[in-house]
Amino acid sequence: MLYRLCLLALSVISVTAQPLYFPPASNDAWERLSRTDMGWCQDKVDSLVEFGRQTDTKALIILKDGRIAFEKYYGTFTKDSTWYWASAGKTVTAALVGIAQQDRQMDITKSSATYLGRGWSSCTPQQEDAITVRHHLTMTTGIGFDRGNDNCKTPECLRYRAAPGTIWDYHNACYLLLQDMIEKASGRTFQQYYNQQLSQKLGMGGLWFNGILFSRPLAMARFGLMLLAGGIWNGDTIIKDREYFNAMINTSQQLNKSYGYLFWLNGKGSFMQPGIPLVYQTDLVPAAPKDMYAGMGKNDQR
Repeated sequence: MLYRLCLLALSVISVTAQPLYFPPASNDAWERLSRTDMGWCQDKVDSLVEFGRQTDTKALIILKDGRIAFEKYYGTFTKDSTWYWASAGKTVTAALVGIAQQDRQMDITKSSATYLGRGWSSCTPQQEDAITVRHHLTMTTGIGFDRGNDNCKTPECLRYRAAPGTIWDYHNACYLLLQDMIEKASGRTFQQYYNQQLSQKLGMGGLWFNGILFSRPLAMARFGLMLLAGGIWNGDTIIKDREYFNAMINTSQQLNKSYGYLFWLNGKGSFMQPGIPLVYQTDLVPAAPKDMYAGMGKNDQR
C-alpha cells in the first residue's frame, strides 16, 4: 500500500506573488488561509480529498505564500503523529552537506576518503581517490552493490563497478555515507548536526533512525518553505552557499537529467528510475509544473 506524507510540501511549484510568511520556530502557531480567501472550487477540493483517501495518504498539506491553505489528515493520523520521510529525507542531508561546505567543514570536490578515511570501500586507493563527495550527492560513484542489501556500508559491500561519473545508479549506502562524512567533518553526531543547523532554526523537530528522518507532517512543510524562500528562513540565510543551493536543485549530470543533489527535478525531458538502467524520454511528472523540484521516497513520501 502507498502512504503519502505531505504531498507537494517539498515540491516548489511556483513563484509566489506575496511576501512569504514564516511560522515561529519556537511554537506550533501557523497562520492559515480560508478556502474563501483562496477562491477554490469546492468540487475540486472534494476531489483532492478523495484522491488522498484512495492513495492511502497520511497527511496532505498545501502552503500559499507560507500560510497553510489546505491541511488534511486521514484516519487516525493527526498533525502530531510521527511518520518517516523515507528517501524524501535525502534532501535534508543534501542541505546539511551544503551547510557543512559553507562552514568550510567539507568540500564536495574532495575525495570522499578525505572524510571517510582509506579503505571505506573494496576499491583500490587510486579508485577511491577518484570518488568525490559530489559523486555521492549525484548517485554517480560507480560503486557496485548487492541489490538485495543496498544499505550495507561495509567495504565488502562496496565494490568497483565503473569509473565515477560514468553511470547513474541509485545506491542508498553511498548516500548514507554522506551522513558519516558530516559526522567526521563536524565532530558531532548527525542528529546533533541536524538539530543545530536546521531543526532548531526552522522549528522542525524530528529524529533520525538508521539514516531515516521521522517527524510530524508540518516539519516537512517547514523544510519546503525554507527551500521555496531560496534557503532562507525569516531573514536568516540557512544555506549561504548560493552556488551549492542552485546546483542542488538543478541537473547535476547528463546521465539522469532529472536528478540534482539528491533532489528530483521536473521539466528536464528525460529521467531514470532507481534500479532500472533505462532513460525515459519524458518529464518526471508531465502534469506538474516544469520548474518543480521535490523530495521523493519509498511508498510515495513527498
